[in-house]
Amino acid sequence: MLGPDSETMAKKVAIVGAGVSGLASIKCCLDEGLEPTCFERSDDIGGVWRFTEDVEEGRASLYRSVVSNTCKEMSAFADFPYPEDFPVFLPHAKLLEYLRMYTKHFDLQKHIQFKSTVISVRKCPDFSATGQWDVVTETDGKQKSAIFDAVMVCIGYLADPSVPLKSFPGLDKFKGQYFHSRYYKSPEVFKDKTVLVIGMGNSGTDIAVEATHTAKKVMLSTERGAWVISRVFDNGYPWDMVFLTRFMNIVRNILPGRFTGWLIENRVSQWFNHANYGLIPKDRTVTREPILNDELPSCIITGKVSVRPEVKEFRENAVVFVNAPGAEEVDVVVFATGYKASFPFIDESIVKVENQQASLYKYIFPPRLEKPTLAFIGFLRPFGAVMPVVETQARWVTRIFNGLCKLPPVTEMMEEVNEKKKNKLNWFGLSFDEVLKTDCLVYMDQLASYIGIKPSVPALLLQDPELALKIFFGPCSAYQFRLSGPGKWDGARNAIMTQWERTVKPTRIRVVEDSGSFLTYLLKVLAIFAIFVGIFFSFN
Repeated sequence: MLGPDSETMAKKVAIVGAGVSGLASIKCCLDEGLEPTCFERSDDIGGVWRFTEDVEEGRASLYRSVVSNTCKEMSAFADFPYPEDFPVFLPHAKLLEYLRMYTKHFDLQKHIQFKSTVISVRKCPDFSATGQWDVVTETDGKQKSAIFDAVMVCIGYLADPSVPLKSFPGLDKFKGQYFHSRYYKSPEVFKDKTVLVIGMGNSGTDIAVEATHTAKKVMLSTERGAWVISRVFDNGYPWDMVFLTRFMNIVRNILPGRFTGWLIENRVSQWFNHANYGLIPKDRTVTREPILNDELPSCIITGKVSVRPEVKEFRENAVVFVNAPGAEEVDVVVFATGYKASFPFIDESIVKVENQQASLYKYIFPPRLEKPTLAFIGFLRPFGAVMPVVETQARWVTRIFNGLCKLPPVTEMMEEVNEKKKNKLNWFGLSFDEVLKTDCLVYMDQLASYIGIKPSVPALLLQDPELALKIFFGPCSAYQFRLSGPGKWDGARNAIMTQWERTVKPTRIRVVEDSGSFLTYLLKVLAIFAIFVGIFFSFN
C-alpha cells in the first residue's frame, strides 16, 4: 500500500505480455519515470512475431511463411527506425530481430519476468482511494501476489480461436480433417489433398495460396468477399507509404462516404476486376480490412485457387456450397474464422467483452473505474501498422498514470463509448464493418493532441517548409510524433527526410541511373499549391 513517502516514489506498473505492445509499454513507463514489471508467460519476447513449431497455450501462433502487411518505415517505433538494409516488408524472423534490437537498445529485458503467468488482477480493498491492484502471478507452479499502482494489459486478441461449429450443419459427420488457422504451420499438411479454406481474412488467403504448393486442389470460401491489394503499390512503392498520408486522409474524410468508397473501389480494381474473380465485397457501404496478398489473383486466374460462396452444409467426405448444384469432395478444412477476445484474469465487472468489443474509452480505459489505473494496449484493429498505434497509446497512458494528462468526465467518456458501439455509417470518410477497426491516422492524431505531440503543419510551413511538405504529402510515419513535445527525439526530422532512401536501399542493390523528368518537376510545383488547398480544407 502507499506509504507516507509514496508521492516521491516511482509508481509501480504491471505489464501483462512482452509482445509489441508490452515492449512499447515498458519503454514508455521508463520514459515517464514509472517502474515497470512485465509478466510474460512464455520464455521469450516477441508475442505473435515469435515463430514456434508448436502452438503455445495463451499465445498467438504464427505460420512459417508470414510476412508483415505494413512496411518497415510505417511499422517502426517513433524513435527507433529499422536498419536500412532490412527488407521493405518483413518476414517474421526479421521483425523479431528488430524487437530484440529495440529491447537491447532501451535496456528493457531486465524489467521482464519470463515464464510468469498472470492469474488474476483485482482491485485492492482501498482502490477508490489508491487506484492500486493486487496482481497474482504463477511461476514454476508457485503463485505470488504483489501490489501495483497501475496495470497495462498487452495480450492482444489472437490467442483464443473462434470456430463457429454450429454454423456448419453436418460437420459432426464429416470424416475429413479440420482445424483452425491458428494451428497451421506449413503446407506439408496439405500434400496431395483437396483443401477448403473457410474465411477470407489475411490468414485464410495466405493459407489458401500457400496450400497450392502441395495440395491437389484448393478452394477458398467467403460469404462477404474482400478487396485485395498488393504490398507493391504505385510505382512499386509500399502500399501504406502511398496510401496513408495526411493529404490523402483529409481528402478521404471531407468527401461523402459513398464517394470515398467509390474511390477506393476504383483504385483497388485497377489491379484486377474483383467481380470477375468472385471477390467483390458483399456490402460496399462499409470498409472491410483489405487483404494484402501479392499472389491470390495469379492463383485464381491460373486455376490454382477456386473462390466459392459460403458453405451450406457438410457431408461425410464433401461440402455443399450455397447456390451450388452439387457437393464437392474435401479432405482438409481450415477454419480461418478469427478469434474471440477475452481477459480471463480480470473480473467481468471491470471489463466485459461482448460481440468482440469492450466498453473502453479510446479502446483503452474502462470509463467507470474510480481511478484511471487500468489500461488495455493494442485492443483494436487499426487500418495501418500496429506498432506506432500501440506506442502512442502507451505514451498517453503512462502520462495519465503519472498525472500529466487527464481523462474527461465519466459521462463524456460513456457517451463516446456508447456512440461507438452503435457503429453507425459515416456520412463522410470511411465507415468500418467492425467497432474495433479504426482509421489509424485520425486515431493517433487524437491521442497525440492529448499528449501535445501532434505536428502542426501550418507552423512548420513557416519554420521548416521542406519538412512540412514531407509531413503533409509524405507517409504519415510515427517519426512525426517525436518532432516536439514530451518524448521529443532529436533524430525525428532526419528519419522523416530519409525514409524513402531507407525504403529503396534494400531493393536497389543493382544501382541504375534514374534521370528525372519534366513531369516530376511539374508535380513538385503543383504540390506546393495543393498543400495550401489541403490545409484550407482541414482547418475550415
